Amino acid sequence: MGGLFGAVSKEDCVADLFYGTDYHSHLGTCRGGLAVRNAEGFTRHIHDITNAQFRSKFEDDIPGMTGNSGIGVISDNESQPLLIGSHLGLYAIVTVGVIQNIDELAKRALGRRKAHFSEMSGGGINPTELVACLIDQESTFENGIRNAQESIEGSCSLLLLTEEGIYVGRDRLGRTPIAIGMKEGAYAAASETSAFPNLDYEVDRYLGPGEIVLMTPDGVEQKKPPGNEMQICGFLWVYYGFPSSSYEGINVEDARNRCGVALARKDNVSIDLVAGIPDSGTAHAIGYANEARIPYRRPFVKYTPTWPRSFMPQVQETRDLVAKMKLIPIKELIQGAKLLFCEDSIVRGTQLKDAIQRLYDYGALEVHMRPACPPLVYGCKFLNFSRSRSELDLAARTAIKELEGSGDMFLDEYATVGTEKNRAMIDRIRQRLALTTLKYQELDDLVQAIGLPKEKLCTYCWDGVEAT
Repeated sequence: MGGLFGAVSKEDCVADLFYGTDYHSHLGTCRGGLAVRNAEGFTRHIHDITNAQFRSKFEDDIPGMTGNSGIGVISDNESQPLLIGSHLGLYAIVTVGVIQNIDELAKRALGRRKAHFSEMSGGGINPTELVACLIDQESTFENGIRNAQESIEGSCSLLLLTEEGIYVGRDRLGRTPIAIGMKEGAYAAASETSAFPNLDYEVDRYLGPGEIVLMTPDGVEQKKPPGNEMQICGFLWVYYGFPSSSYEGINVEDARNRCGVALARKDNVSIDLVAGIPDSGTAHAIGYANEARIPYRRPFVKYTPTWPRSFMPQVQETRDLVAKMKLIPIKELIQGAKLLFCEDSIVRGTQLKDAIQRLYDYGALEVHMRPACPPLVYGCKFLNFSRSRSELDLAARTAIKELEGSGDMFLDEYATVGTEKNRAMIDRIRQRLALTTLKYQELDDLVQAIGLPKEKLCTYCWDGVEAT
């Protein structure tokens, strides 16, 4: 998915930029980048963070960086920020999101014979450079960002570091969040509000879908009002978001507690304890345990000093190794017990299957699983939240293929809770994972737990409903 952070200040902003960007490390996988601007121009650093923490790669760069404005990014793949020289002036740009029609847009730009792409990686076009190309087709930064928003299929939020200040643009349907923070003499823009408290910022506002603002040390000027339609990713509250972050004013940890409550209210299983698959399943489990009045314990603990989130590595074998090595079982809490685990979701299920087997190896009598969201039937087209090469790798689609001989038949019926096909799919997943019972969160309960109207949430991965 990726995350971005930008700061403008009447004083030097480098420390805020460094730590604010670092607070987005849980969102990205491969690259980190910083750019600052001062009277002498731009200073930029980009590093590979695949196998190292963001701070360790940039801490030697920070003493040589000064400036009153800067932008940073944690990126899925491409190198960022980019420095762009155009008729609009010299600027730096960072983006987050997914451009589904990148080839079409690139072909259109090249067809005008007024564009070229230099930031090639693996033979492909750097999406951030394409966005810059779309911006440079217009006469102002404001109109250029609007052109990018209207042209891109998928999602793209961005920061532009310019002579005027920092332009902040949220993607057209608001699938990715951006919040504005403020403190005396400074403003910041962030994907995650978790970046604000320890840097003394308070949330000033949340940008609306498609909104564009110009951020300077003196304030925030709206350049384009928000649109009426929003499709913010519901998975942010389920898994991706950091617990202390809020989107649209709704805190992640609080929403996850409500998810757990909803799961418990529709359950009557006899168990000894409730646990969460750490870390993202923890808050769901606490909500479940409190509602069910069953002890919350930790039969798995996560070793956090060195292991990243298990979705980050690019290679499946490495992801599986990370998932195993970071979870350490506690035999005294497992042996002879009937365990219920809350999990944020079941994507492919390969790592979860191994974890469940380890519980049985340590003497568990029963293992029950309660995912906090419905089965993932459709692959995400907007945020890169899954590393699956194909949506047919999803646990639900694998089950459908086993039942139908194809992984793309009767998807609507399989995604509809309570249908015969839906029950058969869930039971096939349960069997493959060797679970005693498996019950998923129902979509209506998840929507209620988040607290936004369904029409304002993107629920595509669960029900296939896409905004037009």
